Amino acid sequence: MNPPLAEALRPTELQEILGQGHLLAEKGVVAQSVKNNRPFSMVLFGPPGCGKTTLARAYAKAFQGSFYEISGVSQGTSEIRKVVESIEKTPLFQGRSFLFVDEIHRFTRVQQDFLLPLVERGILTLIGATTENPSFVLSPALLSRLRTLEVKSLNEEALNTLLGRYEEKRGKLSLDQDAKSYLLNLAQGDGRYLLNALELIEGEGRSLNRQELEQVLQKKAPLYDKQGEHHYNLISALHKAVRGCDHEASLYWLERMMRGGEDRHFLLRRLLRMAVEDVGLADPQALRLILDAKATFEALGSPEGDLALYQATLYLALAPKSNRLYLAQKNVQAWCEETDDLPPPKNILNAPTRWMAGQGYGKNYIYEPSTPFETSGQSFLPEGVERISCYEPANRGFEREIKKRIDSLKQERENSR
Repeated sequence: MNPPLAEALRPTELQEILGQGHLLAEKGVVAQSVKNNRPFSMVLFGPPGCGKTTLARAYAKAFQGSFYEISGVSQGTSEIRKVVESIEKTPLFQGRSFLFVDEIHRFTRVQQDFLLPLVERGILTLIGATTENPSFVLSPALLSRLRTLEVKSLNEEALNTLLGRYEEKRGKLSLDQDAKSYLLNLAQGDGRYLLNALELIEGEGRSLNRQELEQVLQKKAPLYDKQGEHHYNLISALHKAVRGCDHEASLYWLERMMRGGEDRHFLLRRLLRMAVEDVGLADPQALRLILDAKATFEALGSPEGDLALYQATLYLALAPKSNRLYLAQKNVQAWCEETDDLPPPKNILNAPTRWMAGQGYGKNYIYEPSTPFETSGQSFLPEGVERISCYEPANRGFEREIKKRIDSLKQERENSR
């Protein structure tokens, strides 16, 4: 039975691996490790199809060590015990035995802890592979014993080289230049996807132009995990782009998330947060517009209602920005932290009973709208609490008008005292 193309063309030597020069060049940590004959345990972090498994196998081969491979999805502690038993039967390979755990982030904390003494005692060299950020998915104890190495997506040069290797071994590819460019773009840095696609093209047995190739390959699903690091990275990128008034980048990240199947209601909640945190009172209409976009989406659904998210995102990105409302919240929270045990002044409290009136409730209260300038200068803060300037509007957008209003009221308050 013939192996899949991705397996048949898999490099077996470190120098054959593409796109990882930062690790394998003369001064790269992997190259230095082999040169100094000092293997180390590591976790390889990178997207699918970038060569994590290939790198692990070639690294073990470079030390002429025994190589064991298990999956974090379907295997666990019992399989690791079998590996240890096998190593202990061949003392020659102790310290030169490599255990590769694919998708190590699938291991529970108990399973991860089981690996600790094996690494510490030098029984084996552990190589984990994950598409998730190791600092989020591995226990601190295990992570501290591993070196985290980032394995990068294959760039265009590496993908072209991979295509050239295919043609050297399997013959000229029956694609015109436009179709080849489309194929490389579709791979999105994923070498395994490229080789799997080439295998499908082989099965067609005919020359293909771009349109025909699109029909054969359909479309690669976007790299997106609605629960993992990509989810948080992309929403962070969207938020920062909106905050930075970059409307093109804002729409780009919005579309990336929607293409990945992100929950539209999650996106709308984040847009609402941006409206109050980053736009605030510089444009009070922003909040209303996002709420209208939410209602529009709920009325239309997807895909028709997706345009409402585009409109909301574009409006927020181009709106004047002010975080003064956000800062005011922080200032008031800190203010209350020190004084939240103090009661309101009695003069601004109602006196529904005779006893309360006798205690001074409502005494000398001034009804502000009846005063000439809407403010009498009376205090509405607890006795002894010093007033702070918790909200300082920016001199842009609608906050410019708010600033004028605050300055006017402040002056009238001073004049009334």
